[in-house]
Amino acid sequence: MKKIKNALFYFTVTGGFTALMYWIVGQGKNLEIGRKIVSPSTKHTQWNQFLESLFHNLEHPLAILLAQIITIIIVARFFGWIFKKIGQPSVIGEIIAGIFLGPSLVGMYFPEFSSALFPVESLGNLQFLSQIGLILFMFIIGMELDLKVLKNKANEAVVISHASIVFPFTLGIILAYYVYHKFAPEGVEFLSFSLFMGIAMSITAFPVLARIVQERGIHKTRLGTIVITCAAADDITAWCLLAAVIAIVKAGSFVSSLYIIGLAALYVAAMLYLVKPFLKRIGDLYSNNDNLSKPVAAIFFLMLIMSSYATEIIGIHALFGAFMAGAIMPDITKFRNVFIEKVEDVSVILLLPLFFVFTGLRTEIGLINDPYLWKITGCIILVAVVGKFVGSALAAKFVGQSWKDSLTIGALMNTRGLMELVVLNIGYDLGVLTSEVFTMMVIMALITTFMTGPAIDLINHVFHSKATFLPEDIESAPKYKILISFGNYEKGKSLLRLANSLVKKQKDVSSITAMHLSVSDEMHAYNLEEYEKETFIPIIEESEILNQEIKTIFKATVDIENDIAEVANQGEYDLLLVGLGKSIFEGTLLGKVLGFTTRIINPDRLLDKITGKEGLFVNSIFDERTRQIIAKNKTPLGILVDNDLHNTDKVFVPFFTAEDAFLVDYIQKFVFNNNSKINIIDVNHHFEGNFLIKNAIHALQKEYPDNITLVHENTVQKSFLIKQDLMVVSLDSWKKLVDSQSVWLSNLPSVLIIKP
Repeated sequence: MKKIKNALFYFTVTGGFTALMYWIVGQGKNLEIGRKIVSPSTKHTQWNQFLESLFHNLEHPLAILLAQIITIIIVARFFGWIFKKIGQPSVIGEIIAGIFLGPSLVGMYFPEFSSALFPVESLGNLQFLSQIGLILFMFIIGMELDLKVLKNKANEAVVISHASIVFPFTLGIILAYYVYHKFAPEGVEFLSFSLFMGIAMSITAFPVLARIVQERGIHKTRLGTIVITCAAADDITAWCLLAAVIAIVKAGSFVSSLYIIGLAALYVAAMLYLVKPFLKRIGDLYSNNDNLSKPVAAIFFLMLIMSSYATEIIGIHALFGAFMAGAIMPDITKFRNVFIEKVEDVSVILLLPLFFVFTGLRTEIGLINDPYLWKITGCIILVAVVGKFVGSALAAKFVGQSWKDSLTIGALMNTRGLMELVVLNIGYDLGVLTSEVFTMMVIMALITTFMTGPAIDLINHVFHSKATFLPEDIESAPKYKILISFGNYEKGKSLLRLANSLVKKQKDVSSITAMHLSVSDEMHAYNLEEYEKETFIPIIEESEILNQEIKTIFKATVDIENDIAEVANQGEYDLLLVGLGKSIFEGTLLGKVLGFTTRIINPDRLLDKITGKEGLFVNSIFDERTRQIIAKNKTPLGILVDNDLHNTDKVFVPFFTAEDAFLVDYIQKFVFNNNSKINIIDVNHHFEGNFLIKNAIHALQKEYPDNITLVHENTVQKSFLIKQDLMVVSLDSWKKLVDSQSVWLSNLPSVLIIKP
């Protein structure tokens, strides 16, 4: 009755007021008399008016900006993904994406599209948004610096770091001497031009270097610690030098710049001795909170903006203020994590690609259009590599490093990445660099960053060192070895329980290794060890409950699927256990459409479809990550579909084909080690015709009469399934089960899918 009453009230009110509005509009037409109202006379005119309105909306500055952001994010993520796949930092792909969208490619071959998407009058909005993204990013870079490392390893690191700045800085000034007359802008003094050439040659990209160190698995080694410390010292020194160079350029002479440098020194003192203690006090008060209240967060963000504003007004650029604000953040890992989580996604995913594209719009590779200009570009690259690579390597060798480690340090310190682009854009905005020099330097930044990975591989090859992050005892142990790879700790605990049930009575001849791989661009150098510790705490606690000793492997990576397969193969594991992931494309119509197009576009899957390994219109029964692991892994693989697995006391094993005979080994392990009750189902009556399976099952029944039971397929009803803890099935049989849309699927317990 209440529903009917509400419906009557709703229709009465809405209907009555709609009628009233219609009557008022009709009466209002009379008010138009004598006001020279121009109204469309035909439908064609109305359609034209609609089109005019639509095109007007498309040309609105906000619509253009939003279209630019959408295009930039999609293209930047695509190029970043491509370069990750070839083992390069994603930042290189994002820089290439900027050049791709600029006049060098899209602007050259599709000028109408380029001028429509990036009209000249819209670039100011793009620049300001990109600068906000850079300010937030530099805030993160400042927070990533672990100043405690500098205190502990200052001696060697400072020598190497400062040598890696002095060498290329000097060579940059020498190069400026030879190219000033032809390439310096009109009205720019040699001092300003040479200083910017020097600082551009001597910069190191701390974020890119830190991620390469993580991905190579050397962050825990002495070499990794030294190179991270060198990069941190380099970062601080280079930004201080850059601030001084900007001051000199803006002041016009070194003497005039002393006033700016004096103000900058006062600013730094105020940040270190006034602002930092205040922020530390706030950090101490709120260090135990998982989240920060809005007033507290507002204080820190206001401090960031005020610091950036102060350095911009002083004349040493807002980015230095953002970097300084991050560096003086409270030295509390949890506190910094909260802020990085708040800032990073917006800055790195949304705003930073705008900076890459804005840089790309300024980079016109077509300007380097004759052999002489390419020769100068080659000289710039040569000077940059010799100065940074050779300077760092020689300094490292001088302080006592081996030649291999010295060359590795040189290769890593030669990484320039995003930091180089920041310096170049500042120089371009100040009018110190011409478009040609700017383009040459961008090419240098790309090449020196791109060469880092191959250079390290070459050094390892020359010195016959194997790049590995496997502990030696894992590689050499002559045992039945199980590797579990987990993403979150809940799945990790389920996988550990499952592994334990396969070996718990054979601990002296077996081992379990728990591995967690994390995407490198989600990791930060300053809290890597703490993150690793927190990741494994729940797994180690579970292992103690199970009284099962485990080894652990942790690594930051750009390609989780490849690294899982590499560890499993390299460690010669007898079984790799992983959890089944979930696809973000399932469950909605749009998700299925996007999932289908993603499967077609993905080069790995496209190759499988072309070669016939996978049907063109067939949906995979696994998520993309699991599918890649299956394809790349050569060791026996177990995929756990976890349905809150706690015990494996009741297990049922269906045999669909004669090829399922290998499952007998797993049945024996469950029975012997866990005393599991096994229900075996002969789905298609293969036992009678297969002597091997029949004898193996008969032997198990004879040895474990209380544990092995043969059941008929028609008895597998819901009441049977809900009593089971686990189903063990082969990969091929699981595919058949899914394809047949079996009624089993809606009532299954946890499932272990095994690929032999």
